[in-house]
Amino acid sequence: MDSIRIQGGICLQGKARIQGSKNASLPVLAATLLVGEGSYIGNCPRIADVHSMVSLLKSLGCAVYWQETGIVVDSSNVGKREMPKEAVRGMRSSLCLLGALLGRCGEVIMEYPGGCVIGERPIDLHMSALAQMGVEFTQTDGKIRAAANSLHGACIDLPFPSVGATENIILAGVAAEGETILTGAAREPEILTLSRFLCRCGACIEGAGSSRVVIHGGKRLYGADFWVPADRIVAGTYLFGCIGAGGNVFLEHAPAEEMEAVLLTAEQMGGHVCVSEEGIYVQAPGRPFPVDLVTAPYPGFPTDLQSAVLAAEARGMGCTHIEETIFENRFRIVEDLRKMGACIEQSDARHVTVQGVETLRGARLTAGELRGGAALVAAGVMAQGASFVGGCSYIYRGYENICRDFRELGARVTSV
Repeated sequence: MDSIRIQGGICLQGKARIQGSKNASLPVLAATLLVGEGSYIGNCPRIADVHSMVSLLKSLGCAVYWQETGIVVDSSNVGKREMPKEAVRGMRSSLCLLGALLGRCGEVIMEYPGGCVIGERPIDLHMSALAQMGVEFTQTDGKIRAAANSLHGACIDLPFPSVGATENIILAGVAAEGETILTGAAREPEILTLSRFLCRCGACIEGAGSSRVVIHGGKRLYGADFWVPADRIVAGTYLFGCIGAGGNVFLEHAPAEEMEAVLLTAEQMGGHVCVSEEGIYVQAPGRPFPVDLVTAPYPGFPTDLQSAVLAAEARGMGCTHIEETIFENRFRIVEDLRKMGACIEQSDARHVTVQGVETLRGARLTAGELRGGAALVAAGVMAQGASFVGGCSYIYRGYENICRDFRELGARVTSV
């Protein structure tokens, strides 16, 4: 089903359980390639990107089995080094297999990775960092071949805290001989999750979650059981959906400790937020207050939730300014929000000004990327009348069941 129908205009009320994290699951699944035996990864979300990663792992020789609460991956028989082009082109996160396969096989052949069209997202940071660890790259016929006779540790300074590059350096560094010292590392919680899994498997990594990470390579790795944390971006989507629509909801298992900037913004928008061990309770008594929002690498406000704030502020009580500093094509939903009656001015690729209106109206909308598509569903929940969101294959890449979750929060949302 590629479309979602929303009958909006009612306040939200209810409880939804937050799924396992997409951005944590994918690198952890990639890391199972380094183990060479069985691992159990619990709380993996049943989303399109995870299914694509499972297909990739199987194509490389892994035995992968879904269980009720997670996935078993046995990488004992990995031998293939070339990834199927269809899977790679459709999923940017396939890039994290680069460091893992280099660590396991010493060679990788792959197409340029795909995924959502939200910016250039070059892979030169990955390539230059891995080259310092002994990897040689050649490019022919649109394919990348990476090979290393012997991975070795290195001192690497990233000029930008790229999450993907940090993950690849950690994955390769675990298998390399010697010590890798990474400065300028990304600090996102998913980096810490990946490092925790690898350490549970026998690796030695220090400083994960800070800008300086030290990887002591060459340790023998073994299988482990591991539980993926809840998805902070999914939780944020529903949180801002509530702030835009009004009402009060409980987000079960939402990882509040990873959402400080998000919760601060929610409170600035007028939400009353209460954090407990069980999750996050949010109450939104009226239309959102305006904010000045700037996206930034963690621990700043995440670019993946900028669209959700934009949708909520479309019916805010004043003038909101949003600056996007990570990706240059994150405002793809502006035209769709204008169809709903939103008053949004875009001065350039990185800046918009939103003058809130009292009422959004339902419209026919089209998702053009994952997070923007989810924000359009939330906008439909906020609007008066019926909305239809097409192109939902993008949304299903990261949301296990966005229709069910919004229904549990009191919205009228169905797949069609």
